[in-house]
Amino acid sequence: MTEDRPKWSGTGRREAFAAAEPGDRRTRGVRRARWRDNGGVTGTDTRDLAALRPRLPSPLREVADGRFERHGVRLLLKRDDLIHPELVGNKWRKLAPNLAAADGRTVVTFGGAYSNHLRATAAAGRLLGLPTVGVVRGQELADLPLNPSLARCAADGMRLRFVDRSTYRRKAEPETLAALLRAVEAEDAVVVPEGGSNARAVRGCRALGEELGEHADVAALACGTGGTLAGLAAGLPPGRRALGIPVLKGGFLEDDIRRLQQRAFGGHRGTWSLDDRFHHGGYARTTPGLDAFAEDFEQRHGLAVERVYVAKLLYALLALTEEGAFPRGTTLAAVVTGRPFP
Repeated sequence: MTEDRPKWSGTGRREAFAAAEPGDRRTRGVRRARWRDNGGVTGTDTRDLAALRPRLPSPLREVADGRFERHGVRLLLKRDDLIHPELVGNKWRKLAPNLAAADGRTVVTFGGAYSNHLRATAAAGRLLGLPTVGVVRGQELADLPLNPSLARCAADGMRLRFVDRSTYRRKAEPETLAALLRAVEAEDAVVVPEGGSNARAVRGCRALGEELGEHADVAALACGTGGTLAGLAAGLPPGRRALGIPVLKGGFLEDDIRRLQQRAFGGHRGTWSLDDRFHHGGYARTTPGLDAFAEDFEQRHGLAVERVYVAKLLYALLALTEEGAFPRGTTLAAVVTGRPFP
């Protein structure tokens, strides 16, 4: 019987190391990273994170929009996209506690070819002088030029490891994960799951609900892995609720959020719900109607609307408002979790 070994990109040793200058195209084989110390910031304790000067609490701004106002609904934007210029939005809240736990060790994490999470982790590694490895879904990408998102990761010093989709689906299994860590020579690494959602991240996102406090009746955000919603709901005061708009198809997120809250807090916390109708075909998919809505919102309010998450959230809130889902007098807070890339 042959051993069922994970299939890594190339010959099993091929990696993309970040040493590319702007405009450089990736060559086959190994490229070595140039790690930077960010002016002496080389560790990951709380003082190092504070040195990055996050803008917390993030701004909360009211938006005058007649489409909501005619239904007696007030719209606020919670501008988490302004927390940090490179660790944008909920990525700061989820990554900061994981980076603090790294204590100088390599951080290994996972994502697709256009992952916001991979970019944020790579940027954090550069800023803190911390080694990072990104495991990328899709072995077929290994011999292609890096797309702009992965090129940014590489420029920020992240080692990229491409794996086939079957292996990627099994990445949480102990044997597969152990083989992966051996392959990237990071067996003592801190492993952060896809999207950054683990118990540490969920506890970090609790501050989002605490910041919103009594300002809104409903706090809403778009969801990928559910970690931010799990923490947000836990931080809201009694009588307030969180609403999640999944950007993926499948209807699996409710169970995932329950598991995350169990791991982070020992059980269910807060009042929260999901509405699965607004994924517009799935992750990173769009429709002409969604694009038209986002362009109109940008023109009305002078806000660049990120399409993967934020556009779907705002579209959903207007649709729900027009359906009468929110009683007159409701104040909505829409969490702006990111901004367009590049």
